[in-house]
Amino acid sequence: METKSSDSKPPTSSDHHQPSRITRRRIQTPASAAAAAAFPEELIEEILSRLPVNSLLKFRSVSKSWRALISDKKFISAHLKNSSKNTNFTLRRIISTIILPYYTLKHCSLHSLLSGPLTNAVDSDYPMKNPQNSVRIVGCCNGLKLPDVDDFIEQGLFITKYGFGFDESNDDYKVVGILSGFCNRDRYETMVKVYSLRTNSWKRIDVFNDGLPFDDTAKFVSGKLHWGKRNGSNSKWDIVSFDLASGVCGNVARPSYVETDFSPSLGVLGGCLCVLSNSRKSSVDVWVMKEYGVSESWTKIVTVPYLDVPWEGPYSTPLCVGSNGEILLMYGSNLMIYSPRDNRFRRPKIRNFGAFLEADVYCESLVPLV
Repeated sequence: METKSSDSKPPTSSDHHQPSRITRRRIQTPASAAAAAAFPEELIEEILSRLPVNSLLKFRSVSKSWRALISDKKFISAHLKNSSKNTNFTLRRIISTIILPYYTLKHCSLHSLLSGPLTNAVDSDYPMKNPQNSVRIVGCCNGLKLPDVDDFIEQGLFITKYGFGFDESNDDYKVVGILSGFCNRDRYETMVKVYSLRTNSWKRIDVFNDGLPFDDTAKFVSGKLHWGKRNGSNSKWDIVSFDLASGVCGNVARPSYVETDFSPSLGVLGGCLCVLSNSRKSSVDVWVMKEYGVSESWTKIVTVPYLDVPWEGPYSTPLCVGSNGEILLMYGSNLMIYSPRDNRFRRPKIRNFGAFLEADVYCESLVPLV
């Protein structure tokens, strides 16, 4: 129940020297929680900013002031920051595209998957959910997820590559679609378009004229999308970037690995760009760029040997590194956890799960699409 305070007083000079925080407001607690009513509002804000999203959505019904707080843009940003820094992954989840018995999205707790003997996967509820439609994970950013846009067809072109990220300077979420196909008298052409959530429109841009990025989906790091690119079967592998704010393309220095008989791929670990260097089924090296844009910061964090199960590989996307050094990777159409401490593998047990096309880790958030 809302109550109005009759003993409010004007701010003192010391109030203007408090550390930056969420805009101060009178936060009323439920009438049934009289003891909690004496809590300082800063403490209430701090506690709430560390709770799971599902709990906060329920708590919006506690009072008008709680609803206003939980809906506040600064609170949403603080909650996302706390969730991102959570080292035990209690506020992170894995989302996967399951292919049998039909295409659908499922998600499960990352913390439970890493630490528990068994975790449960649940079906995701998303727009245009239909057993007859295929669905893919393009990427996750600030807890938001966008599905594939398979129905984007123009002049015989179809989307072959994707990227999804946040343009912080313009406060806008953007999708990059790279279209290709045979058109104009059977000539193979490529077109690149950017979708802006703010304008709800696509715009054609003149980039990647010298060839398509090699990887299927882009990796979003430091305001830029990244693809691995190889112009020919015998050419070197490069990392190309696209700045969502400026629209400028560039290249990122690669790790100093030996480029012989290997198959690289991109990933993101702990918010850092990473490269997997697969060496002909013997092992895979995981490199991380600990300081974005600084080539000297590339560090090989682990070498993962291959299991003697050739039909299951290869390793592809690294999903996370636990506090004890364990690394979770995609292994074919399954998940695998490797512990470098004792050189052991284990496959997490997930109920209501199955073979998948891709997987990604996302952080639960209150960030709205509009």
